[in-house]
Order: sequence, then C-alpha cells, then structure tokens
Amino acid sequence: MLWPLLLLLAWVAVGTACMRLCLAAARSGAEPGVVRRDLTLYEAAFLSGGPARVAELTLVAMARQRRLLLAHTGWATVVDPDGRDDMERSVIGAIGPEGQSRIAPVRQSAAAAESVRRLADRLVAAGLAVPDGTRTTVAEAVRQVRGSALLVTALGTVALLMPAHDSAVDPVLVALWFALPLILSLSCLAIARVEVHPYSRWASPAGQRLLAALTRHTEGDDDRTYLTSVAVRGVRAAGEPEVRAAFGHR
Repeated sequence: MLWPLLLLLAWVAVGTACMRLCLAAARSGAEPGVVRRDLTLYEAAFLSGGPARVAELTLVAMARQRRLLLAHTGWATVVDPDGRDDMERSVIGAIGPEGQSRIAPVRQSAAAAESVRRLADRLVAAGLAVPDGTRTTVAEAVRQVRGSALLVTALGTVALLMPAHDSAVDPVLVALWFALPLILSLSCLAIARVEVHPYSRWASPAGQRLLAALTRHTEGDDDRTYLTSVAVRGVRAAGEPEVRAAFGHR
C-alpha cells in the first residue's frame, strides 16, 4: 500500500505551509509603537508601492510644478535644478549633470537612494511598514498553502486511482483521510482572508488603515488630491495621457 506514504507527504506539505502562514500572519499583525498620525505623500507612496512608487511620485510632483519636464517619449528634463527635499535632490542627481535622461534609469536610481531607505526605516520603526526581511512573506505563504491544497488533491486522486493491492482498503476511507489535510489548508486560507487580507507587500495592517483613511478624507481636484491618487494608485492615476505615456515608454 503506497497511499499511506502519499498521505504522509500531503500532511507534511500542508503542515509546513500552514505553519509558515501562521508565523507570517503573526509577524505582520504585530504593531509595536504605532502612532496615530497623518501620512505624508512620500509615506503613502512607499506604503502603497514601495521605493519605485516614491520615485514616480517625486517625478510627477516635480513635473506638475513645472520644475521637470516629462516627455511622452520617456525622457525627463530638469527645469529647476534646486531640489526642495532629499527625494527631489535624489531625482535630480539621478538625471545627471546634463539635465536630461531617460525616465526608467532615473526611477530605478532614485528608488535606491538613501533618502528612500531612511523613509522606509522610519515607517518600519513606526509600525506602519513591513520590515524588509518579511516583505511578501504573507502573500508567499498564502500561495504555498494554495499549492499544498492542490498537492493534496493530486495525491488523493493518485491514491484512489492506484491499483488496489488490499481489497480490505475502502476507497471512501482513503478519500476521507486525504480530506483532512485539504480541510486544514482551506481553513487556513479562509482565516488568512479574514484576518490579514489584503496581503500587502509594503504596508503593515496599521499602515493599510492609515492609507484607507487617507483616500477617504481626500476630496476635491487640487494638487494634493491629484498627487495622493498617484501615491496610492501609481502613475496610472495621472490624468494626463502624456504622463502615463512617459512612464510606459520603453
């Protein structure tokens, strides 16, 4: 009888995946030292899309103030070389002394700047961002549990289709044994869906709540609303087609 070995493999896969999901959910749910406060646009951008979103927001904000030109061909041109904060100075430095560069390498360089790393450290210390070592852990653990559920189904199917060497073995009993790890994996997925969904790569549960409050309380058509939309949803939220084309150009 090989089905007990297949059952053991199913339990090992499900047990490992569920344990990893529980540990990841516990880490993501820990909110030490969370302080209630409003988010800056840079903080909202990081919590929504990470370092790349911060770089995109900085480029769009400077372009909206006419201190930077973003061409639909994918080039950025400096108009005002004096950055007003560390993020802007990182973007200007990434563009280079010639004052013009393609947007893709500028975004990549600005996203890796020290100013963005300091921003990330502050958000992690405030309990609003997920620490670097555990980013994507919940999402990856959820995918692993889903994979284990599929594996249990496949192993159970193989066990039922295998030639029976022992007529005393009831196929219904075999199916019930394989149903147990399947139920466990599906239960973990259901609990994770309720407790830790959405599975954010950057924002902790406290950070997600502040992001939700930020989007609810921002109204009107002013620059703050426009840039908040870009920070939370990315360049696709920009109203100008040429801006979206500038970032989408390859």
